[in-house]
Amino acid sequence: MSGTDEPDFSGLEGGEEQAAEDAVQEVVNWYNTQIIAERRAPVPDEERLEELKAGRQAALADQAQLVTADPQEAERIAVVYAARLRDLKES
Repeated sequence: MSGTDEPDFSGLEGGEEQAAEDAVQEVVNWYNTQIIAERRAPVPDEERLEELKAGRQAALADQAQLVTADPQEAERIAVVYAARLRDLKES
């Protein structure tokens, strides 16, 4: 590990990319669960449903960008999505 508190994936092939993929997928899964729950509600909140679908779509777009992301960008995405998942779970 280097002098920072961040993990060093430099020795692992695809480490940053896999971490980013996992983080984004967790956020997509959270949105999917919330969308299903909202749809099953006795009176679904259409506004919330649209917000959830938009959030999921944004995450899927970022996930698609990972295909061409360099290791630094993949690491940034992983950090952003790990924080987003924490925020979503706390809300």
